[in-house]
Amino acid sequence: MANDFSRKDFLKTAGTAFAAASFGFPNILLSKQKEKLGVALVGLGSYSTGRLAPGLQKTEHCELRGIVTGSPHKIPKWQKQYNIPDSNVYNYENMHEVAKNDDIDIIYVVTPPGLHAKYSIIGAEAGKHVWCEKPMAMNVEECQSIIDAANKNGVSLSIGYRLQHEPNNRTIIRYGKEETYGAVQEVKSGAGYNGSHSADSWRRDPELGGGALYDMGVYPINASRYSANMEPVAVRGKQWSERDIYNEVDEFTEFELEFPDGVMAFGETSFGKSTNYLNVDCTDGWYRLQPFQTYSGVKGETSDGKELPPDPHHQQARQMDNEALAIKEGRDPIVPGEDGLRDIRIVQAIMESFQNSEARISL
Repeated sequence: MANDFSRKDFLKTAGTAFAAASFGFPNILLSKQKEKLGVALVGLGSYSTGRLAPGLQKTEHCELRGIVTGSPHKIPKWQKQYNIPDSNVYNYENMHEVAKNDDIDIIYVVTPPGLHAKYSIIGAEAGKHVWCEKPMAMNVEECQSIIDAANKNGVSLSIGYRLQHEPNNRTIIRYGKEETYGAVQEVKSGAGYNGSHSADSWRRDPELGGGALYDMGVYPINASRYSANMEPVAVRGKQWSERDIYNEVDEFTEFELEFPDGVMAFGETSFGKSTNYLNVDCTDGWYRLQPFQTYSGVKGETSDGKELPPDPHHQQARQMDNEALAIKEGRDPIVPGEDGLRDIRIVQAIMESFQNSEARISL
């Protein structure tokens, strides 16, 4: 399975900077004949089980070849269902040994956010391309440490913002860039659900990235940025909880993003209210998506009567194929690590604003 002279050995011999600059990612990692890149999922929770593993059965440029889990009882089912050999099964203690495995090209980190940095860095240092689920990490410093590890080891790094691959959201991005309906004036967005989480859920644990802002708030934050086609210069935020089960994390968050030229974005996220919309007002019209961030059925309309019908394809399969093709062709990822870092900088500013009586926080 593993070649005697691995990609990691080559990087050590030739030097990461020279290798990355001279050959690009795929020429180091892959033979020209390698049609599909091997993906190892790190963390076998509901998202890996329900969306990523099934999505990898539909992809053209990558496929599921390995797993990393701290739950041994899950291994037999995954091996049987996806024909994963013993040699491609790892736990969190021996995950670094994936460096010796040429069958795996990409590690996709799907752990709770508080563990993203740790395992993304292990993957990068093993010489594997890294896909890190959103939110990227707990703070800007962790995000930067992931970016630095990817750069140092000459691997690609992408953040799992599936909506930047979803056709109707991509149309919204294009409208903003091309000013199809004039210059953007205001963005309003919300992403949340009315539910609850068990006592052992990471979504109730502040150390692991719990709370509505980390879990769902990055959707309206990211959408506001790509809809406005610019970066905010200041933030205000408000957070609160109405149920005792969320006494350590936010159940609700509302925020304002101030962009250049007086453009404003207003966002909301919640564990106690169902909300799912993206509205963009421009000088010459408007456009909307509702729902804008569901796994299927994203649809919308424009002020001049255009319909934005749902796309039937599997969102995660599209996302992973797009990023795998970028690796194969030696291109930058569609959603690089810097995009995830910018959102986390805003997350931290929202929290700082709330802690300072909803003060305006400059970015």
